[in-house]
Amino acid sequence: MKKLIVSLSPHVHGTDSVERNMYGVVIALLPALLVSFLYFGLGSAIVCATSVAACVVFEWAINKFLLKNDRVTVCDGSAVVTGLLLGFNLPSNLPVWIIVIGALVAVGIGKMTFGGLGCNLFNPALVGRCFLLVSFPAQMTSWPQAGQLTSYLDAETGATPLSVMKWAIKSGDASVLEQLPGSFSMLIGLPDTCQTGAGSLGEVCALALLLGLAFMLWRKIITWHTPVSIILTVFVLSGLLHLASPVYADPFSVIFSGGLMLGAIFMATDYVTSPMCSRGQLVYGVGIGLLTVVIRNWGAYPEGMSFAILIMNAFTPLINTYIKPKRFGEVVKK
Repeated sequence: MKKLIVSLSPHVHGTDSVERNMYGVVIALLPALLVSFLYFGLGSAIVCATSVAACVVFEWAINKFLLKNDRVTVCDGSAVVTGLLLGFNLPSNLPVWIIVIGALVAVGIGKMTFGGLGCNLFNPALVGRCFLLVSFPAQMTSWPQAGQLTSYLDAETGATPLSVMKWAIKSGDASVLEQLPGSFSMLIGLPDTCQTGAGSLGEVCALALLLGLAFMLWRKIITWHTPVSIILTVFVLSGLLHLASPVYADPFSVIFSGGLMLGAIFMATDYVTSPMCSRGQLVYGVGIGLLTVVIRNWGAYPEGMSFAILIMNAFTPLINTYIKPKRFGEVVKK
């Protein structure tokens, strides 16, 4: 009788690597980055460049001087992705020193405190963003209008579509929603958003973010489960609320406004902080969508995406424990 000889795993080596996937995310972010340059000009360039540079420098410095680690990790692209995502969550007129603080918190507390890439419990960029939001609320909620290409700190500001939606709910006056730009305008990112502030750098054009989603799905950097479950959950719940009362905005305006697309596509899909299997990702996405709708409509902040993702990040280990993929070779008992 012949013996079956099985060599040590892994049996097959794939082409995936940290560098390939991280720089793939950077490429996917390029359309939204170009749109932010088009709409905010100098302000966008300063915010993004400062955020990326600070994240890279802080990761190198913490590895070198605090962890005494000679392994170079700044070239794997994760610090660049963190810097870009942090910058995309900031207004275009934010002072440089606040951006640097946010980068320090994102990398130092959100990432390196847990042991670096692969060990962090929460999305680092969102840790930095939420820290800045609670520490500098005035600066973080000053939203410049699009089209002011050379202005920076003295940019003219205005209310965002999310602020308009929030005020309509608080006042109970559905006519307030007439100030909103059309959902198609928010999809393609028209600069004349009905005189409202454009929001963060990554919120101005949903179509640019969807192009990034298509690229990452094509490259198999992410799967569809998390972003689709988030967007679909928000769409359905917002549609039900809109049917129940006209003070709630229509679901298309809801999903194309604020940081919903940015969070669903680029931050909720983070490998480390999201569930491993597809069923777990669906549960995770539905949870984020539900929390986003609750916070947006009844919470203290107009935007709830960042907080929703961080809350569900904390549930990821629990989801991984109870929702697991089918074991290879497992025999199902009848």
